[in-house]
Amino acid sequence: MGDFLVLIGVGSSFAFSGLFYHLYQEKKKELKKLKEIPIFKPDQHLLRVLKASPHKRLQYVAVEGLVQADGEPLASQFVPRCFGVIQKIAVEEQWKYWNSLSKTWNSRTMNRKETNNAVPFSLVSPGAYFTDLYVKVQNPLEASGCYLERVYLKVRRAEEGLINVVVQGISGEKPVAMEESEELLRVGSTLTGFGEVVLEGGQVMRLQAPQDGRKYILVPTDYRSFLDRHESTATMWKALTAITGITGVSLLAGVIRGLMGKKDDRSK
Repeated sequence: MGDFLVLIGVGSSFAFSGLFYHLYQEKKKELKKLKEIPIFKPDQHLLRVLKASPHKRLQYVAVEGLVQADGEPLASQFVPRCFGVIQKIAVEEQWKYWNSLSKTWNSRTMNRKETNNAVPFSLVSPGAYFTDLYVKVQNPLEASGCYLERVYLKVRRAEEGLINVVVQGISGEKPVAMEESEELLRVGSTLTGFGEVVLEGGQVMRLQAPQDGRKYILVPTDYRSFLDRHESTATMWKALTAITGITGVSLLAGVIRGLMGKKDDRSK
């Protein structure tokens, strides 16, 4: 029985090693593609490159800058002197319901209400808030990426009153809490956009969804930090590949030594 469990451990170690190696190779390919993407800031260099490009268009590039509202920014509903260009306010109820099979209370979210607001905004170079050079971000709500920052969260616990006890007894459900949150893409925060950049008119630059099918992405960090995060993930998969592979080899060597020892004992 002990040898059987060891063999299961050997097989599991090699299986996980193969999985982690596959994830490592996939992340390496993703990193290679990321490093091939040209990176720009909203400055004269980008403007010159656009003017020299066919059709005044760059098909897929990264643009890194600071968020600046084109007009009046959105004010936070909960945090004083906090402004953004994209705002999401969510209210949801947390309930528990009785599972008669497992005899336990399970949680679920109900009655979620979400409000989204956005104003036009652009990316500017650091220290260049009053410059004529900027990159307008078109249809940011269509972009993927977790670029909103949570600026407010409040949880109101439900009171254990007589009504709740009656509701709980009849329906097998009970309210636990109401959660209210606000997320913003804040004015002045660093944002990197991956997409197509076009030049309109003299020097109006616009970041938009690519026409070649590649992803339109917004990330709430600079390009170098975004790349470092992917490199850290690749390093993690590589280390896990080595650890699980070495573990499997060690366990297999132990099994072989045990079998050889038994064989020697029989020969004696």
